Amino acid sequence: MMRTHKIGVAGLLGAFALGLSSMAAQAGATWDWLKLEVFGERVVLDGQGIIDFSAPDRPMDQSHVPVSIHAKLGDGRTIKTVYFIVDENPSPVAAMFQMGEGRSEVSLAALFRFNSATDTRAVVEASDGALYMVEHHTKFAGGQASCSAPPQGDPAEIAANMGRMTLEHIGAKTAMTELRPKMQLTLSHPNHTGMVLDQISLLYVPLKMVSDIEVRQGDDLVFAMTGSITLSQDPTINFDYRVNGATKMIVSARDSDGGEWSKTFPIGQGS
Repeated sequence: MMRTHKIGVAGLLGAFALGLSSMAAQAGATWDWLKLEVFGERVVLDGQGIIDFSAPDRPMDQSHVPVSIHAKLGDGRTIKTVYFIVDENPSPVAAMFQMGEGRSEVSLAALFRFNSATDTRAVVEASDGALYMVEHHTKFAGGQASCSAPPQGDPAEIAANMGRMTLEHIGAKTAMTELRPKMQLTLSHPNHTGMVLDQISLLYVPLKMVSDIEVRQGDDLVFAMTGSITLSQDPTINFDYRVNGATKMIVSARDSDGGEWSKTFPIGQGS
């Protein structure tokens, strides 16, 4: 009996090891395919030392997973584009930020939906076309996949508040934040994935996602973001900007259903 038991345990351990190997191979295959789709044959370099990347090991709420970067190029080049990529999501390119001109240093953060355990990546494109990447593996917290989970809140209230925006300064005031203040932008929007089954009608709630957000500081572009269903409900973006003397920020947003919203926010004298 004891001998049989030992063989059984060995078999289970072997199966577990094979499962891990299969998962690793699948993760690698996913990125190989994504890289080709998004960046073609371009070389993607190791971004360590250029990009500080933060994502949870296991999120508390996989429908609102915080992911952030701080990227800096210290050699005269500037940051052109920042990509957030969630490998195992139905829409893996979670968000793409085209940055305003002259930004050699950028801080960005957003809330995303994670559908399963996944590698998450930040890719920074420099002004000379070079690509730099860092990644982090996030485990699945369990429960329903977030892309098929219903939105939180009363549907009538969600519809009534759609398009409302808030913009506020965040972080303690320091000499650095006086030069590069930080803002938090929130847009009220369900960001429907098209994958949620209405429990009453038994029909899928139609896709209605935030497709574009643009932030301008006076006449200067801070960023233009292309979104996806991977953005959380009520998308939230933290970003920094350089003081340029402007006294207002203009935020414009669009969704895939033709909705458009715009709001001007005062940001203080000479910000």
